[in-house]
Amino acid sequence: MMHDSDKVMDINIGPLFEEEVPRADRIFRLAFGTFLGLADPMTFFGDADYVRTRLLAEPSGALAAKTNSGELVGFNFVTNWGSVGFFGPLVVHPKYWDKGIGKRLLEPTMDIFKERGNKHLGLFTFAQSPKHVALYQKFGFWPRFLTAVMSKPIDIGEKRYDTITNSRNWYWDKYSEVAESDQQEVVNQCRSVTNSVYEGLDLQNEIRAIRNHNLGDTLLVRSRKKQGKVVGLAACHSGPGTEAGSGSCYIKFGAVFSEPNKEQTFEGLLGACELFAKEKGLSRIVAGVNTGRSELYKKMLYYGFRSDMQGISMHKPNEPGYDLADIYAIDDWR
Repeated sequence: MMHDSDKVMDINIGPLFEEEVPRADRIFRLAFGTFLGLADPMTFFGDADYVRTRLLAEPSGALAAKTNSGELVGFNFVTNWGSVGFFGPLVVHPKYWDKGIGKRLLEPTMDIFKERGNKHLGLFTFAQSPKHVALYQKFGFWPRFLTAVMSKPIDIGEKRYDTITNSRNWYWDKYSEVAESDQQEVVNQCRSVTNSVYEGLDLQNEIRAIRNHNLGDTLLVRSRKKQGKVVGLAACHSGPGTEAGSGSCYIKFGAVFSEPNKEQTFEGLLGACELFAKEKGLSRIVAGVNTGRSELYKKMLYYGFRSDMQGISMHKPNEPGYDLADIYAIDDWR
């Protein structure tokens, strides 16, 4: 969210419509680029897209702030992952900073969480900005661990992903290749994986949005010992016009069953992501990791990932959720 204060401007809050996406995208780049001090704010995020993709995934969670004359001046997206809900990007045009618009957007955001029955709420924000943290604290969110947005180049000459390519235990495929008649069963198996990470965590909206809108693919790691049951998944955006951008495979969410051999399964999942990226001709993998998942964070460093940026996750209630040392899950709540 870009700057706010207690002084509230006369603003109307309603749904964000598809025809408003181009202006919303311009506001998004201008606001973040200005906040970060870019010479040309409109270059922020390159050809990646965080506006259209969020609207396509969950239209009911897209909120718009408009002046009485109908001018779009801000927006927010509310994401539903079952028992987990988070919001963002929450954006206000720089011309309207410090007029309470972010606060006005947050009020219906909290209503949406309540209507959906989300149990654990969160967001990703700038760790270095007291204004952002203070605003969200007013709504009951509290800062916890840092989240590192990490990346690694493809093919750096290290062979650490033999688990998936030379394994008697696992193999991988793609949700896009699953027969339509089997898709619901696969979604149910993915839900079993995420439920082992955090009760009620459910990525079906992301899985279906990626498939329906050609944003990338969801990779499935399957167990040979369990008759092909899904034991790991990675919901990936790839290429321009998605949340990845040109040359990148962005793991928006990834997780494996929380069980004794999860380290090996996770290695297989990363291997599948790298093979998928190679198939697509991409040059790097991007993934977010909350540092509260300390075992996983160390593993990502071992596999060659390095932090490009970091923010802080804020939670409501002030509990870790699934940011626990032994949880193997990738996401960043941006």
